[in-house]
Amino acid sequence: MGKHNEFGKEGERIGVDFLKNKGYSILSTNYRYLKSEIDIIAKKDGILAIVEVRARSNDRIMPIADTITPQKIKLLVMGADHFVTDNGLDLEVRFDLITILKNSKIFKIEHLEGAFYHF
Repeated sequence: MGKHNEFGKEGERIGVDFLKNKGYSILSTNYRYLKSEIDIIAKKDGILAIVEVRARSNDRIMPIADTITPQKIKLLVMGADHFVTDNGLDLEVRFDLITILKNSKIFKIEHLEGAFYHF
């Protein structure tokens, strides 16, 4: 596995731990449906959080949050819809983003709740 893939997986583990520490229940990680993959599906206070995790070692070229394309959002929505339907859930759904910036051995973590919306 390439170093960037290893760091991506490490970022997802950091994201899970971060959400657990904020009181979220983790329902699924790396949930796949067709071409959709959702990094983390978590629940807190009656809200289902569909969480995309982005981990980078620098953000000089563009901010991490700007790396999510409209196609990626479309796939996240499709996967979330399938998860909700398949599990018979009746919850408010929110799309979140966790960004992890690693400089040397220091991690900067941001959790953007409601990072984007589907209309």
